[in-house]
Amino acid sequence: MDWTAIPPLSALRAFAAYAEHRSVEQAGNALNVSHAAISQQIRNLETHLGFALLDRHGRRMTLTPDGERLAEALLDGFGGIARTLAEMTGRDAGRALEISATPGFAATWLMPRLPGFRERHPSLSLAIDPSSQLRSLQPGGLDVAIRYGDGNWPGLEAERLFLSPIVVVAAPALVPRPITDPAELRAYPWLQELGTSEATDWLAEYGVTPDTAHGMTGLPGNLMIEAARQGQGIAITARLFVEQDLVAGRLRLLFQDARQKGYWMVTRPGIPRPPLRHFVSWLRREAAKASSPI
Repeated sequence: MDWTAIPPLSALRAFAAYAEHRSVEQAGNALNVSHAAISQQIRNLETHLGFALLDRHGRRMTLTPDGERLAEALLDGFGGIARTLAEMTGRDAGRALEISATPGFAATWLMPRLPGFRERHPSLSLAIDPSSQLRSLQPGGLDVAIRYGDGNWPGLEAERLFLSPIVVVAAPALVPRPITDPAELRAYPWLQELGTSEATDWLAEYGVTPDTAHGMTGLPGNLMIEAARQGQGIAITARLFVEQDLVAGRLRLLFQDARQKGYWMVTRPGIPRPPLRHFVSWLRREAAKASSPI
């Protein structure tokens, strides 16, 4: 980066404050300087850049297209700096810890264990998003995500919690006998977790075309497993979620994927804020207890 090409920080701050408030008076109040100082800094910035940032011809100043573009970049950049500093200095320690996990993981694995975390840290607030949507981890937003895969998420730090192969299961009432050929499964209805393509991907991998006469039902992960127990269709899921059902005979194991994938704790690089440190430490301990879930 060529730091000498960047205008003075004071001028950039003044313009960003104006862009945020669209008023030199309010920008001055925000930076604790006079509105005349804001105007002077913006003019200095325009001189440095060699083009106008404000259109001053009307009764009310407006941003030029170049001004809008620079304002967007500055507000995004300064906003990110402010959020990161708040995390590092602990000023956002009271903000709820935001956790993302699939509905199946949240309902089957995380929720039964959360009382233990609440007992250790009763003052910490949590916000759990049970969604299959892959959300980005941003300062001031999502703190940690629990994801299934091979741990390869560029730009993020991933720590494996445990392995859990993918299995294909069904209620004995729906599939009363063992299945040896995946093609036999096309004669049955299928269930698939919303936001994923695991069932269709598995069928495609084995060259099986679903029978359109039966269709496929999309459900949140926890409801998908319950529907499988009730015999509403064949489900594909992490064995972790159905191990007890297999032992109890509520579900029959039809196929198991031998690929080494598992659940990972994914965070942003850098120093975690205190609530996240507590949650990460607790999650590691709980995962260690369940290190042999299959």
